[in-house]
Amino acid sequence: MRSFLIGLVTGALAVAVVVVVAAPGLMLREQASPFGLNETVAAITNKVVAGGWVVSSVMPLDESVKKHGGDAGRPVRLINICQARHASAILQDDRARVASVLMPCTIAVYETAGGVKIGSMNAGLMGRFFGGTIARIMAGPVASEQAAFLDLSR
Repeated sequence: MRSFLIGLVTGALAVAVVVVVAAPGLMLREQASPFGLNETVAAITNKVVAGGWVVSSVMPLDESVKKHGGDAGRPVRLINICQARHASAILQDDRARVASVLMPCTIAVYETAGGVKIGSMNAGLMGRFFGGTIARIMAGPVASEQAAFLDLSR
């Protein structure tokens, strides 16, 4: 019995360590852009609109941080996007409304020492964590449409 308990605790600790180390890399995605900052923002926003979504804003986060006394370093643009049918499906379900904290979907475009990068949430994985309506919408159409928006190779 003692060996079983030691094994159980050791296994649980190992799983916890793996989750803590791997989770951030699974939840958030980063990819290099083949374009400059403004060209990347334009390419993504054009694909978003062509895909039937709305670009509610493109926010210069670095400028907002600077305006309020901080320093974000290099430029950062937040592209806030929404698709009314997907949002409606989640907002009409009282148990799923908590996902409104993730609305609108945000895509970040930012400069790094290594070039322009695109940051996004892994909508498919996030959706599966919640289950129900959130999983059906986020892990389904939101994830596939987001992938198309971020594929700048075509």
